[in-house]
Amino acid sequence: MRVAVFGAGYVGLVTGACFAELGHDVVVRDIVEEKIETLRRGDVPIHEEGLGELLERNGERLRFTIAVDEAVEGADVVYVAVGTPPTYSGDADLSAVWTVVDELPRTDRRMILAMKSTVPVGTGALVRAALDARGLAGVGYVSNPEFLSEGTAIADFQHPDRIVVGAFEEADGDRVASLYAGIDAPVLRTSVPSAEMVKLASNAFLTTRVSFINEIANVCELVGADVSDVAKGIGLDHRLGPHFLRAGIGWGGSCFGKDVSALKQLAGNSGYHFQLLAAVIEVNELQKRRPVIAKLERHLDTLRGRRIALLGLAFKPGTDDMRDAPSLVIAARLLAEGAEVSAWDPVADGRIHLHGVEIASSALEALDRADAAVLVTEWPELRELDWAEAGTRMRNRLIVDGRNMLDPVELRALGFEYEGIGRATE
Repeated sequence: MRVAVFGAGYVGLVTGACFAELGHDVVVRDIVEEKIETLRRGDVPIHEEGLGELLERNGERLRFTIAVDEAVEGADVVYVAVGTPPTYSGDADLSAVWTVVDELPRTDRRMILAMKSTVPVGTGALVRAALDARGLAGVGYVSNPEFLSEGTAIADFQHPDRIVVGAFEEADGDRVASLYAGIDAPVLRTSVPSAEMVKLASNAFLTTRVSFINEIANVCELVGADVSDVAKGIGLDHRLGPHFLRAGIGWGGSCFGKDVSALKQLAGNSGYHFQLLAAVIEVNELQKRRPVIAKLERHLDTLRGRRIALLGLAFKPGTDDMRDAPSLVIAARLLAEGAEVSAWDPVADGRIHLHGVEIASSALEALDRADAAVLVTEWPELRELDWAEAGTRMRNRLIVDGRNMLDPVELRALGFEYEGIGRATE
């Protein structure tokens, strides 16, 4: 089929490239001309493992444009993959979604508008009403939420746990489901509101697990237990499983915070106070700042005039995305305490987001003259780092492992004072 994708961000580009890989003719449209020109040159404006190769391999089936008419001409399905960031009230900002709806031209052909963007429950009904009001009753509507994780987005698309399709008309749902022919995964057919809720509820549950294990980690430190062993014991229970039970310094990224806040706000707007999600959000915000700062102050007394190295800036490994990353909060807190901050990340450009922070070209450079190191993002390069040399470069051999990634026994043998999250301190 011919597929148009509105939005050339993480979701839009991966969706377009993967549909092209499945044999569909795809046009990706974005309003940022510079981004479209970059894609036309064969360059990729985001960091996503394997995306460049996928775009190049399917170049004959992929086009990029800023023109709406060119994008939708002859399209069977028009995907909406634009951003829905949170507003100051906590609601999702749907202005980009409504722009796509308003820009759709009249057509005598049966065309389906498919929603990939994460939207509040009830958005589909509002879009359906708006299409009818514009005389576009012939345009179908399907909710087809995405479940892509940055860093593994292509694998997530090609080997999903499920494909969720919510439609007002069964035939429209059939047509969208058929786009995924060749992918071995269960297809869940639902109503539009249920499909919208699946995405929000999934992310809310994942963040709840992370905040829960972080709370357990904080208690473990007080009673002398090791959260790594505790999480392993929990995860071996077949009713629970091991996923998202890794303690650390909180979740971030463009989806979790936005989606959890949107669901909490949706519940509130509907007359229900979602107390659990309020606690999940509060725990995460405290986790980004409380453990790291407290551990540093316990060893260094004061942070004023101290040099602290942040290792990793992206909210997770495998991506350059720093949206809502814990590194932003930690850096701001350190600077507010009067510390000197250096930082390194192999992919993310900290100069864009971190003002007053010295950005190093290597992890070892960031550690030069450091009074302490904070491991923020679990990049594989940090596990393989020559920590013996790192110790000779530092003024004080103190490391706060915010992801419990490193071996405390090995580091202590090298003369480091090691602090993890939820691990007993020697």
